[in-house]
Amino acid sequence: MASKLYGNVFKAAFNKEIDFDSDTIKVALIGSAYTPNQDSHDYWDDVVANEVTGTGYTAGGAALASKTVTYDASTNTLKLDAADVTWSSSTITARYAVVYDDSGATNGQKALIAYFDFTTDRASSNGDFIVRWGADGIFSVTVA
Repeated sequence: MASKLYGNVFKAAFNKEIDFDSDTIKVALIGSAYTPNQDSHDYWDDVVANEVTGTGYTAGGAALASKTVTYDASTNTLKLDAADVTWSSSTITARYAVVYDDSGATNGQKALIAYFDFTTDRASSNGDFIVRWGADGIFSVTVA
């Protein structure tokens, strides 16, 4: 799946709007009507209208578990990762997964982190819908 960071993610992190270790970070499933805008979409209110509905899916998505932030000095790479997410016994159709910080008081204060384009609609029918993070985690950045 193709993934991209939202353009304002580092600004939000440096302004203390995102604390990956301590805040509730979620992944939500988004339908194909959504058109990602890496530059202008910065908070959950830019995305929420396109969130999927379905059996086994809760509005707002799922909280990430086992979150880690690591730095590899040999490659100058910062990596954010978490456990894969499964919606069990679900009937869902989604085109995107959006990772965001759910700690804001309103949708206009919940900072977007990244989105993942499945490249086509993906569906589950009374089965597992799984988002698996790649070897580079949710994302990794080379800082050199």
